[in-house]
Amino acid sequence: MNLFTQTLGNGPDVVLLHGWGMNADVWEGILPTLTKQFRVTLLDLPGHGRSLDSLADYSLQNLAATINDLVPPNAMLVGWSLGGMIATQLTLNNPDNIRKLVLVASAPQFVRDDTWPDGTDAEVLDSFAHGLKQNYQQTIKRFIAIQAMGSEHAREQQHILRERVFRHGNPQPAALEAGLAILRHTNLRPELVKITCPTLLISGEHDSLFRRRAAEKTRDMIAGARLSMIPGAGHAPFLSHPDEFLQTLISFLS
Repeated sequence: MNLFTQTLGNGPDVVLLHGWGMNADVWEGILPTLTKQFRVTLLDLPGHGRSLDSLADYSLQNLAATINDLVPPNAMLVGWSLGGMIATQLTLNNPDNIRKLVLVASAPQFVRDDTWPDGTDAEVLDSFAHGLKQNYQQTIKRFIAIQAMGSEHAREQQHILRERVFRHGNPQPAALEAGLAILRHTNLRPELVKITCPTLLISGEHDSLFRRRAAEKTRDMIAGARLSMIPGAGHAPFLSHPDEFLQTLISFLS
């Protein structure tokens, strides 16, 4: 499996994991500041960006296993959305290797059910799964629009995400479909009690995919976890409010 990786800066190790349909370029706005204090490892998930190979078994466990060898010892993980689910799984699999965990707009379960009333309607993700088979470029653009929804800088955020997601060509349809299935069916809530490393949740006040109440409940499931809610932000607070995001993130990582 050939995955695109890049390491920048010097200092304690930080690994950044992007979300569904995206690639490592989504982080580029915060890199100049972050790499002044940390050695940052970026990667494109299988089938995304410059990682052209997908996985035959595109499950959360297999994604974590594939990425595991790229995580330096005693690293701090920062995962956005689907990347946060992968970061959580990596932490559960190798608790002694992960120093700190940061979950950015990342739910342990994205879909609403009777036990998780603050999740997203299953029909939202089902419609994306259907759309992928029709026109997957347009489906990704729709997903970007939802991620920006509610943000004070929604239009600018959509423009940035659209430009970066297709910068290295199109994501692989099989990887998109499998990643969406992870978002649709994964429930990590029962596992969160096993996380013992310092954990920070960063969420946007107006995030329609990971609502405030779900973020608060997630924080309460992880011993000692902290929650930082960024006012005016949607699902990608590092894009819409980079200064506030970096202040919160660097304070925790340091």
